Amino acid sequence: MTLKKAGGVQMADTDKHKKEPHQTDHSRRNFLKNSGMVAGGVVGGSLLGGLFMRERDEKHKTKPSGTKHETSFQEARIFFTREEDFKALEAATERIYPKDKNGPGAIELGVPFFIDKQLAGDWGINARDYRKGPFKAYDYNDPAQVKSDDAAEPHPRGGQGQGKESTDSIMRDQSLLNRREIFIEGVRTLNDASQKQHKTTYDQLEKDQQIDILKTFENGEVEMKSVPSQAFFSLLRQATIEGAYADPLYGGNKDMEGWKMKEFPGAYPSYLGKIDKDEFFKPQPVALKDSQQH
Repeated sequence: MTLKKAGGVQMADTDKHKKEPHQTDHSRRNFLKNSGMVAGGVVGGSLLGGLFMRERDEKHKTKPSGTKHETSFQEARIFFTREEDFKALEAATERIYPKDKNGPGAIELGVPFFIDKQLAGDWGINARDYRKGPFKAYDYNDPAQVKSDDAAEPHPRGGQGQGKESTDSIMRDQSLLNRREIFIEGVRTLNDASQKQHKTTYDQLEKDQQIDILKTFENGEVEMKSVPSQAFFSLLRQATIEGAYADPLYGGNKDMEGWKMKEFPGAYPSYLGKIDKDEFFKPQPVALKDSQQH
């Protein structure tokens, strides 16, 4: 046995393992081929990206048409542990964003699961909000306080609202509770109000009955222990709309149906290949996971 240097590394070579002249080292050839692709990609990223894009498109084209829809792992509760709480949330979001001739409603869009995931994360505990006092007590039934400059002035970016977009979004910041606690009390109060008025849970009511109860929350007619009912309703409405139009990555806007109703293109990476075309270009929505090639 002799020792030979190959590429700076000593390799043992015996007659038994010697390659015939006509044999090819496929692993070495593949390595050089792949290295060349990567090096070329550094210089011409668009070429390399095009290769990957074509590979991805081919996979989609060759996928059998009769395959079943993939299981959505987004549709699993993380925060809500009581099923009756989640069912009340589902029914309430559907009344706020109902299904109609324009497209699916909140339940089909996965909005309840979006809210569940947001409550399970930093948003649910107001992790990025200033949480120290003093907390000003507002009387929601006093128009002078609701419309006062004093109520609308603090913070350019509210903890649960954005600036001065509405008076109630400013009001709901004035609470020691985080969003998780507000939602839990809110959906349970929905069920309590439903039991008192109709002897059943909120999700079992007729649509008109559900709307009537939601209106009492919106108008501040329901007694809640920790926050005014307007605060819960406003937060619920905000989260419902966000779940209908957020990127599907966050658990809502299932199959980008919310974007399709609005004709919103989503996370389209570039229009470079479409700018100089004469015909009208109407893109299909693109989610973040599709615009970022991996």
